Amino acid sequence: MDVRVSETALSPPSPDCTQNSDACAVIRSILARTTDKWSILIVKSLGRGPHRFSELRRAIDGISQRMLTLTLRNLERDGLVLRTVTPTTPPRVDYELTTLGESLWTLTEAFGQWALSNRPEIEAARARFDARLEADL
Repeated sequence: MDVRVSETALSPPSPDCTQNSDACAVIRSILARTTDKWSILIVKSLGRGPHRFSELRRAIDGISQRMLTLTLRNLERDGLVLRTVTPTTPPRVDYELTTLGESLWTLTEAFGQWALSNRPEIEAARARFDARLEADL
């Protein structure tokens, strides 16, 4: 008797949002937090090593002090960023990725590499789409 196991049978089940809306709500909130523009840019910057607040602000073009503060707090709350205060005058505050944050950094780097390597194909598809749209007008 030949028993074959499909690859999908070995994969962990993905949540079915029609049957488990609680799981989907949790996943949506995690994805919303970890994939927003500022979180990705902060994780990318911290992937190079610890940074002080002012270093992060200079490294991330366009982020306001308030948005950086809020995003760092949220990332710290989610266990992705570690905040270390050194009691000096003035106090020194450093931010770095936790092990969990480093795993997210790995994913964001892979996604960035995918975007970079597929950029020509994406730009060509955009040009074709825009040309069709222009022709329809």
